[in-house]
Amino acid sequence: MAQKLPQAEIGIFGGSGFYSLFEGDYQEVSIDTKWGSPSDVYTVGTIGGRTVAFLPRHGHNHTHAPADVNYRANIWGMRELGVTQIIGPCSVGSLSLDVHPGDFVVCDQFVDRTKGRPDTFFTRGEDRGVQHLSAAEPYCPEMRKVAVACCERLGIPVHDGGTVVTINGPRFSTRAESEWFSKMGWSCVNMTQYPEAWLARELGICYCNVSLVTDYDAGLGKYAAVTMDDVLRVFNENLGRLRDLIDVMVPALPTVRACSCGDSAKLFA
Repeated sequence: MAQKLPQAEIGIFGGSGFYSLFEGDYQEVSIDTKWGSPSDVYTVGTIGGRTVAFLPRHGHNHTHAPADVNYRANIWGMRELGVTQIIGPCSVGSLSLDVHPGDFVVCDQFVDRTKGRPDTFFTRGEDRGVQHLSAAEPYCPEMRKVAVACCERLGIPVHDGGTVVTINGPRFSTRAESEWFSKMGWSCVNMTQYPEAWLARELGICYCNVSLVTDYDAGLGKYAAVTMDDVLRVFNENLGRLRDLIDVMVPALPTVRACSCGDSAKLFA
């Protein structure tokens, strides 16, 4: 008999330093997908009257490096739980002296600089055939509006829009790479936004990135090169604000989607 899964409206991924969400009642759910095993068990609970599924993308003990995360299984598991909107917080390095540690960036574009990551559900052997979907606007515009408004309401310094470049990791950028990314006009650098955000779009799930800036990348300008200790320290200093944002943002998300992000869901009906 197939496992009867609890259902959730909204999904949240936790990044480095963000391994748990619920403090009250919640249910742990293990899912084995056709794409393999997700990073860890999902926890399903409620925030502001909305049902939420949470998964730490690196696992609760940070056992999965960015290039080793099974992004397809993580997203597919969210779909099996009924999720139609995903919030994807992550830590990022700033590529601009106008984007400071402690700021939040609600990105509207990504650039993929990863290699070798499975990044589509439209693979050979699938009965959907080859599909070419537009990636012009990869992040949900309606969710982005809510995220920015909630940041402003909470007094969190926020940048409305920005481009995150995703590198393979686990190493940080060289100075030359960081200078190149900065000269291209990109806002921040991260190791997990691709293909996570895009896979959500393929399944017709709205996705909103909230980037928490932890450092100036690779010693941008006069600043010292980043270390993982620096990243975790600044992230932990701001984790409370991220949790506050989630508490306010989740109940403010639309219950009926007016965007076009869900158009591709029919391919998986």
